[in-house]
Amino acid sequence: MSQLENKIASTLAILEAAVRDYAPVTFANSLGAEDMVLTDLIAESGLNITMFSLDTGRLPQQTYELMQEVRKHYTLPLHVYYPEAAHVENFVTEHGVNGFYDSVENRKACCYVRKVEPLRRALATKHAWITGMRREQAVTRGTLEVSAFDVDNGLQKFNPLLDWTSAEVWEYIKANDVPYNALHDQFYPSIGCAPCTRAVTPGEDIRAGRWWWEDADSKECGLHVGKSSALKFAAIN
Repeated sequence: MSQLENKIASTLAILEAAVRDYAPVTFANSLGAEDMVLTDLIAESGLNITMFSLDTGRLPQQTYELMQEVRKHYTLPLHVYYPEAAHVENFVTEHGVNGFYDSVENRKACCYVRKVEPLRRALATKHAWITGMRREQAVTRGTLEVSAFDVDNGLQKFNPLLDWTSAEVWEYIKANDVPYNALHDQFYPSIGCAPCTRAVTPGEDIRAGRWWWEDADSKECGLHVGKSSALKFAAIN
């Protein structure tokens, strides 16, 4: 077996173990390249794993186009969760529509409203969730484990692509004709909300285009680390 074939077999084994030991299981699909690999693997395997995505209300048009393509390409339904309108209104009233640029605290509060709170609704009835995070992606992800208890959300969390390289992700996508976000072809290796994402230049870190005005060690939205954003959210509501 090739190295990629070994990685695929290992990933499928992790997904199978998650379903066997922690059903019901759901997959949080960010529609990035890694998550499109997982979309394809889960759909093709027929494993009993549901799939959802978070529409923050400020995603790039290319992400919405991919979201629609996923619906057409796969039989596995993609459930979409949205932020609570009142929470968005409160944030904008307090900080302005682009107030997340003003401070890390404001940015994390915006992420909480648009991502973390909807995520918790999506996970509320599940026993485990799947993500496409990889150690190679950022300094904040170097200590991740393949499987660990998610204290913040109260369920088991699996990162089955943890040790995949970016080259392996793209090898799988190309070999299997997996749909992907058109922004990846415009030097966007990591894609989030439109106002918080930019293209990177050759040699830059793959997440340099995310919240580029912040230090690298603060570049998380709260979906995968800590509760600081939740505390900030509580203070503005």
